[in-house]
Amino acid sequence: MADIDPITLAVLAGRMEQIADEMDATLFRAAFNPIIAEAHDASHGLYHASTGDTLVQGKSGLPIFVGVMAFAVKAVIDKAAADGDLADGDIYIFNDAHIGGTHLSDMRLVRPYYREGKLFCYLASVGHWHDVGGAVPGNYNPAATDVFQEAFNLPPVKLARAGEINQDIIDILLRNTRLPQSAMGDLNGQLGALDLGIKRMDELLDAYGADTVRAALDALGDRAEALMRAELEGLPDGRWEATDYLDNDGITDEPLVIKVALEIRGDQMVLDFAGSAPQCAGPVNIALPTTVAAAYVAIKHIFPMLPANAGVMRPIEVRVPEGSMLAAQFPAPTGGYTETILRMIDVIFSAAAQAAPERIVANAYGTINALSIAGKRSDGRPWVMFSFYGGGHGGSLEGDGLNHGNAPISTATIPPMEILESVYPVMFRQWALRPDSAGDGMHRGGMGAIYEIEVLEENGAEAFLFGERGRFAPKGIAGGANAALNLFSYATDDGFAHPPLVSKMRGIKLRQGQTVRLETPGGGGYGPAADRAADAVARDVARGLVSAEHADEAYGQAWREITT
Repeated sequence: MADIDPITLAVLAGRMEQIADEMDATLFRAAFNPIIAEAHDASHGLYHASTGDTLVQGKSGLPIFVGVMAFAVKAVIDKAAADGDLADGDIYIFNDAHIGGTHLSDMRLVRPYYREGKLFCYLASVGHWHDVGGAVPGNYNPAATDVFQEAFNLPPVKLARAGEINQDIIDILLRNTRLPQSAMGDLNGQLGALDLGIKRMDELLDAYGADTVRAALDALGDRAEALMRAELEGLPDGRWEATDYLDNDGITDEPLVIKVALEIRGDQMVLDFAGSAPQCAGPVNIALPTTVAAAYVAIKHIFPMLPANAGVMRPIEVRVPEGSMLAAQFPAPTGGYTETILRMIDVIFSAAAQAAPERIVANAYGTINALSIAGKRSDGRPWVMFSFYGGGHGGSLEGDGLNHGNAPISTATIPPMEILESVYPVMFRQWALRPDSAGDGMHRGGMGAIYEIEVLEENGAEAFLFGERGRFAPKGIAGGANAALNLFSYATDDGFAHPPLVSKMRGIKLRQGQTVRLETPGGGGYGPAADRAADAVARDVARGLVSAEHADEAYGQAWREITT
């Protein structure tokens, strides 16, 4: 390990985390679109000068970005090496998901940080822009068969050269969005966050010197690795497998298998995804950087005390078969990456639960239910309401799952309905917990939610849904039961209807006054339902979380004695 005393290391670690946290906060306050400003779908961090590895990430940033941004920064490093003209003040911008991971809505800015004329590290910003072109407003196109149908695809290019902004790049970006004002606001927010990061890094190195800070960064990586190896040595050796499915790829109504074998040998782990479905026609494919990042997120959940540092992954090998949907090749569509990585996390949890159930949480609700509602106002201005929605988290040894939480791939929050109603011509008719949606167990899962959204615009609107868990329910562990399925419906002149592909649909025509309804899954249960305390069941019934009929069926009637 690098030679640095523990107190100095702790101080510097805190200072560098604070830099990333301040960058997060700067963008959240400056961004125009609610997905960044309210939901915090963004991230900032410091990255290694030659490898691109994650050194530090802000606590408010999305965990999935910890892994993928290392690939994004490495792509810029390779691009700069090929061009041979990297300079202080350069800023690269791109959204190519096959290079940088996730999907095309996530716009990445990467900036080198120089100290006394030498490259010290990289700073990076990523944020989910509201709309970047493509066939579907908001860019979650469930019927896309290539990236060109999803959004405008930008490879790594220089937005700034030696501090001078290239207006031509901005002009191209703003011409390829339905919401140019929003895009410009988000871009300025990201540029401001990077400027702040440079300023704070200057202050840090002024105070401690480049050699000391560099030694701290090396030590943080070494210690992250040592912590991970110690955690693995505390688990039993063995090999455990788990399998789950996606409903379909949005094109063909056939399930897609996600399979993992988790193997532990001493202080090393292998996650082998052999047997997972091949690359498919629809947009649930993911690129290899996204797969590695999702594995990191699952590991971070299992070992929550580990730092956000690339050293955590040194003892872990992620094996992904060529040609699989987890290593998709350009131009395969990847817009629905969220659904696939959620299933990856589910199977890793299910496999790890066989080795150490006391560490594991049952499956969460397993879909972000990406819903876009879009149209034109009476004056002709376009509007696009894109948001994601919550559900229940899984039960664990420690207790019941969280009701109406956000997906475990992120620390993002669900945008408040008051914000959405104030910005878009919609009204939420329901925003409530969904009774009987959780998996039963000694500790039940958390409850899913019911959202019903009415269109107020006199011109009507179109809706687009990209979801999952319509056919394969979130799983319980250690004897716990599965949760309820996802259910989507929309108003027609003949009553409510459901999508033919259960969880995915585009072009849903809505008149003024008509609604769409999401009924999201809960989380899986932990432990046998027979072991649940009768007073806990009675409390759930009294609160309306579980119906009396469901309680009788799942837990027996002992709870009734408490209420009489």
